[in-house]
Amino acid sequence: MSQASLVSKKTKQGAEAYGGYPSWVEESIWTERMLTVLGNGMKGGKWFSLMDKVYRPSTLQRAWEKIASRKGAAGVDGQSIAKFAANSERYINELSESLRGHDYHPLPVRRVHIPKGNGKTRPLGIPTVKDRIVQTAVKMVIEPIFEHEFLPMSFGFRPQKGCKDALREVDRLLKEGYTHVVDADLAGYFDSIPKDKLLARVGERISDGSLLNLLQSWLEQDVMDGVKQWTPVAGTPQGAVISPLLANVYLHPLDVLITEHGFHMVRYADDFVILCQSEERASQALAEVQRWVEANGLVLHPEKTHIGNCLEKGHGFEFLGYRFERGRRYVRRKSKNALRDKIRCKTKRCNGKSLAMIIASLNPMLRGWFEYFKHADHRTFHYIDGFVRRRLRAILRKNEKRPGHGACRADHLRWRNIFFAKQGLYTMKTAHVLACQSRC
Repeated sequence: MSQASLVSKKTKQGAEAYGGYPSWVEESIWTERMLTVLGNGMKGGKWFSLMDKVYRPSTLQRAWEKIASRKGAAGVDGQSIAKFAANSERYINELSESLRGHDYHPLPVRRVHIPKGNGKTRPLGIPTVKDRIVQTAVKMVIEPIFEHEFLPMSFGFRPQKGCKDALREVDRLLKEGYTHVVDADLAGYFDSIPKDKLLARVGERISDGSLLNLLQSWLEQDVMDGVKQWTPVAGTPQGAVISPLLANVYLHPLDVLITEHGFHMVRYADDFVILCQSEERASQALAEVQRWVEANGLVLHPEKTHIGNCLEKGHGFEFLGYRFERGRRYVRRKSKNALRDKIRCKTKRCNGKSLAMIIASLNPMLRGWFEYFKHADHRTFHYIDGFVRRRLRAILRKNEKRPGHGACRADHLRWRNIFFAKQGLYTMKTAHVLACQSRC
């Protein structure tokens, strides 16, 4: 047996104590011994000497591969993925030496503003490529430590979990009669996490001073927005690779508290709902959440936090793009409006593209949107299909130098639905019919 095969076999044996070797855990970092300790419990509950695993060239190389696959924009230094790739081996060795010698210092985070509807924007931070690589390396080293403790109710930014898993759990609880729902929203969560309490929480499991200092340096990174530069007093930088993990670490005690009180919570990062069988229990759950939130330096959004029986009209709740009300799932209005805006961008009447090119650009977006929202009320799909065809008819009218929005009966008769079907346009109504047949 080769040396590589022997190492792999030993690692998998150690993983058995952990409860199975997850595919997302890096075997080059998490050895047989580490997995065994993780499965059996670390003496004293804390991990030491982790930094040497971070600055290994092999760890940084793997982190670089992950960053390169996601592409992404350049940070404040202007270094793009392509520029880093041209000399990646040299840059990785330099990063390794600077981390080993405690000479690594992150650069400021470049802030951009992403439209989020209603004329509002969401701030997003873009660290430099080098900082993203180091953050990814740290994440690969420490994530299994915390993942081993995280509860199943948490779905956001976790390996092998996602939005659909969270929605399935909500659906299951509703069907079991947990229809009184606490719909909670943490106001500005990522920007308001107390840094000292967050580091203390991480320090409950990690005692490597160099690694903790590294985490602190990211929490204290300056932010650059145009010519303005400042140091945030709280929160984790949105857009940073490490931020979602740290955000889950901070909310984990809330998961534990809610579970110990016998409540059923489904959480996706800072967005969570608690499903109960009575209004009284829902009120008790909200009271527990409020006490914990206040004690941990956070704030519940007063307008977005409420209790309601989602079987009653007007008392539903929104979660991960859906609205649950009267025993049915709907696409929430913001999600529909966001899709309409994206369709408008791709179907401008003066874009100069052929109908075939426009349809080719629309189809992947429409298909992906349907795959996520296919469990919503079917009338939504008919409405979206009609909106797309109206936009395309307006383009065809424009090509003939005729004004109009393509909504008149004559246009419907001239360019019938079958015309667009022959052009290859993806239609959600058809996809929904096929999806229903496949479930029969």
